[in-house]
Amino acid sequence: MTGKDDSLQSIITRLDGKNYTYWSYVMKNFLRGKNMWGYVTGSKAKPSVPETENFDMLLDAWETDNSKVITWIINYVTQSISMQLAKYDTTKEVWNHFERLYTQSNFAKQYQLEYDICALQQNDHSILDFYATMSDLWDQLALTESKELKDFEPYIARRKEQGLVQFLMALRSDFEGLRGTILHRSPLPSVDSVVHELIAEETHIKSHANKGFKATSIPTPTPTVLAVSSNQSRQTSRVAYDVCAFCKQKNHWKAQCPLLVNKGKSG
Repeated sequence: MTGKDDSLQSIITRLDGKNYTYWSYVMKNFLRGKNMWGYVTGSKAKPSVPETENFDMLLDAWETDNSKVITWIINYVTQSISMQLAKYDTTKEVWNHFERLYTQSNFAKQYQLEYDICALQQNDHSILDFYATMSDLWDQLALTESKELKDFEPYIARRKEQGLVQFLMALRSDFEGLRGTILHRSPLPSVDSVVHELIAEETHIKSHANKGFKATSIPTPTPTVLAVSSNQSRQTSRVAYDVCAFCKQKNHWKAQCPLLVNKGKSG
């Protein structure tokens, strides 16, 4: 297998312990595309009879491909998971380890995925990021369904409606207006078309928020302005306080008014 062949396919999903069902589906197709799935099933067994013609060459080719597949797997799991694989020498051992560790009953998988979907909220995520996260859960849940359900059109239509409701319920309150109009449409739109509308609404909300911030920004008075205002207030108060209430002359109070004082003496 050449480097050119290795670049023909790639996957972006990493095993994190919670997404084993989907990851194993993607990895299985990836390895089949490389003609390497036999190293997982054991159909491409390690040469074990030294007397076989070209034994050394066959053994070297097997070990090369086996190591290549293990390396691919390591590249598509989280670091904490990859560190568990050092004790295994063959791809089959690695895959069996994952099956023992992560395989659940179909009902347990459905329960966990349904729970995760119901608990998911948009919070501070963008519409696109939130949609990508929920779509991943939907895809994993679809893998747990029987072939009969996957081929039953009424069930597929119902599943899509349920997905739309789940997605709309988890949105932030910013989208309450658009959410209300979508729920009253008949027929209901697809999730993809709703996402398109929500992205446009998200852009509108951000633009409106930025304009509103600029319009309501009020400069805070500087300390100099406040000091001047305070001084002026004190000066005004002092002038009013130094005018005599009896003779209306400045610079003395009524109790000190000369006219009243003299009047008292003469009396």
